[in-house]
Amino acid sequence: MTAQTSLTVGLVQQTCSDDRQENLDRSFAGIRQAAAQGAGLVVLQELHASRYFCQIEDSNLFDLAETIPGPSIEQFGAIAAELGIVLVVSLFEKRAPGLYHNTAVVLEKDGSIAGCYRKMHIPDDPGYYEKFYFTPGDLGFQPIDTSVGKLGVLVCWDQWYPEAARLMALAGAEVLIYPTAIGWDPADEADEQARQLDAWQTIQRGHAIANGIPLVSVNRVGLEPDPEGKGPGALFWGNSFVAGCQGEILAQAGAKEEEVLVVEIDQQRSERVRRIWPFLRDRRIDFYNELTRRFRD
Repeated sequence: MTAQTSLTVGLVQQTCSDDRQENLDRSFAGIRQAAAQGAGLVVLQELHASRYFCQIEDSNLFDLAETIPGPSIEQFGAIAAELGIVLVVSLFEKRAPGLYHNTAVVLEKDGSIAGCYRKMHIPDDPGYYEKFYFTPGDLGFQPIDTSVGKLGVLVCWDQWYPEAARLMALAGAEVLIYPTAIGWDPADEADEQARQLDAWQTIQRGHAIANGIPLVSVNRVGLEPDPEGKGPGALFWGNSFVAGCQGEILAQAGAKEEEVLVVEIDQQRSERVRRIWPFLRDRRIDFYNELTRRFRD
């Protein structure tokens, strides 16, 4: 465990437009605001440099991808070094011609790359056609060592899979972090929207509880129209939040506006909670081998 007793985390929940520089400027402003309020770790939402382009399948949109390292990493690295913070950013990675990933990059306080995580679970649903753009990650579920602790960075759709959170925890992650882009179909009834939001928050709170570690989830916000003008678009529901080791909500943003949350996490609490709820101790690993099967017919 890290020697620190507490960690102040900043979450930047923002809207996105078709103007890349405007999006980056919003991210930069949010990072600076969080750092000014004492954040030592700042987390941005999924694919914050652009609108959520996966609403449609268009091969021209691969032009949005960038290399790592590359210009964006240089810019964000410079800000991390200037402010002396650890920074989690989310990029559409161009690994090679025809090979692209949805990648989170962790930058150290000196601006260097501490590590990367490539999104492992790739959805393919109406309005979320990510399999067209992203190759599944190949870096595994490995926490990234930083000066503020071991960060279990995952991305959006990964947040529905308890296996991903568990493997990060078993590898020593001290906090789970989910840059996210999730929203409603604006045509859905209000009660369906409420169920979806509740399910999204509940599953993540469950990861915090089952693993006895805090969790940070940063979502985008606002209506992003269908680029082809055929559908209602995506209404991203915000509600970025931080949960403690027993799933308690430490702070939560709203559903409609941009917001910067700054939250202090007690880094000693995982030890105390795991002593009274020793879930890792009591796992029956001798009977879990069939979890690697797709289904038990």
